[in-house]
Amino acid sequence: MTAATPRRAAPEAARRVGNKGPQRLRIGWFGAWLARPLASFHLVVAIAVLLTVLGLVMVLSASSVESYAGGGSAYSLFIQQAVMAAFGAVVFYIALRIPMRLMRQLSFPVFALSVVLLVLVLIPGVGTKVQGSQRWFDLGVVSVQPSEIAKVTLVVWGSHLLASRQSEKAGYKDILMPLVPAGLLVCLLVVLEPNLSTTIALGIVLTSLLWFGGLPLRMFVTIAVSGVVAATILALSAGYRSDRMRAFFNPGDDPQGIGYQARQAMYSLADGGIWGRGLGQSRAKWSYLPNAHNDFIFAIIGEELGFLGCALVLGLFALFVYAGLRIASRSVDPFIRLLTASATTWITCQALINIGYVVGLLPVTGLQLPLVSAGGSSLAITLLMFGIIANAARHEPEAVAALHSGQDGRFSRLLRLPKPEVYSPARAARARAKAKANGKPKPKPKANAKVKSAPQRRALPSGRSRGGSAETSSRRSVDSDSARRTSRSTESWRSTRAWEPNYPMKHARERGNSR
Repeated sequence: MTAATPRRAAPEAARRVGNKGPQRLRIGWFGAWLARPLASFHLVVAIAVLLTVLGLVMVLSASSVESYAGGGSAYSLFIQQAVMAAFGAVVFYIALRIPMRLMRQLSFPVFALSVVLLVLVLIPGVGTKVQGSQRWFDLGVVSVQPSEIAKVTLVVWGSHLLASRQSEKAGYKDILMPLVPAGLLVCLLVVLEPNLSTTIALGIVLTSLLWFGGLPLRMFVTIAVSGVVAATILALSAGYRSDRMRAFFNPGDDPQGIGYQARQAMYSLADGGIWGRGLGQSRAKWSYLPNAHNDFIFAIIGEELGFLGCALVLGLFALFVYAGLRIASRSVDPFIRLLTASATTWITCQALINIGYVVGLLPVTGLQLPLVSAGGSSLAITLLMFGIIANAARHEPEAVAALHSGQDGRFSRLLRLPKPEVYSPARAARARAKAKANGKPKPKPKANAKVKSAPQRRALPSGRSRGGSAETSSRRSVDSDSARRTSRSTESWRSTRAWEPNYPMKHARERGNSR
């Protein structure tokens, strides 16, 4: 009877579930997969691969006509993009292997180097001027855009700086002073190229760092409004930028001039319909839509793959937002939280701005669609950022515990990835205290000073100092607190060099390993 009971209960349970059984089974399987320790890591890697492959296919389709008309080979632009994708895969792998300790130690030197490159590219004869903008270094085989490098270095250094400030419980002045002037300097150098689109991306990076860094809402709103006003002034100052704004607000004034590109993009999207015309069957790429393989590649995706192809791209970026914020919320290291959240915001906002001006919701800015648009520097740098985010995903506490227990999986074993280090707030505090002690000069002892012994200090009353009242003691304690806050603000530059190496574990067996 006991053996037959489960057999009779199974059909009854199936009848109670009804037609919702397979759906619940599928949801349960996906939820179980998301609950795996390395699910975030696999999501980031899969999204990066899918977007890069889709971008290569669409660049080949969108640029074949222009490449054939320009040089006789339909694969010239595609080969350049494929070479940069291979280089991006290499830097993606390097970003996966680099320890967080080394990343934080090198954050400021690499950021300073990117600022130097931004200065050098403005020098005539050093930087290459193309279409009125001097923003590239021509290395013969490839061209490097230092403003793209500045995005990553600002994210990493800003996250390191703000994470160190949070650990010290520094004031708002300490949060603003090192980061905001440096970010504004980078934006100024990029504006001088001129390059408004990258300036907007850098502004998004700086704003996201301040938001996730804990800046008060009133100060954040002030900075955001100031940024919008500055962007509006820049947009109306130069001739080509003001023409773009005029074309956005009055699209029918010059349909064959400044409004031609946006109008052709809308025609291309409308021509695709739901299912699209088919891969490689675009009409707009036959010299009807300028820059079809670069800024307006989303219009070619809509024409050839239809609404479903556009929905696929939007779905991948939505999944990337989920993965990035999941990593940020699960991480216990403040540096990783700031880095992942800010980088996710930057990449997602750049994608939304590109899609927004292709579909006519925003004025044309020239921001590329990450990992999809043609552009070697942008592709390699974005893959580098994806590699850093994937590295951060391996530092989730559950992922760290799984990797240290031998559950690294086939992919990690194939790539021979090192095991992430365990984060410990106590060890991080000792590292910061050691850095402060090394940077703080030792006080000179006075000749006639008398040092109290330990029993004498313990014998003092709790509310009264020797030779003074309780009120005097409270005033002295307040003065000492203000002095400590002043010294903490002056010593914060030295303490930012302290790296917070390891994670606290929630399980009993991992707590023993983290000591």
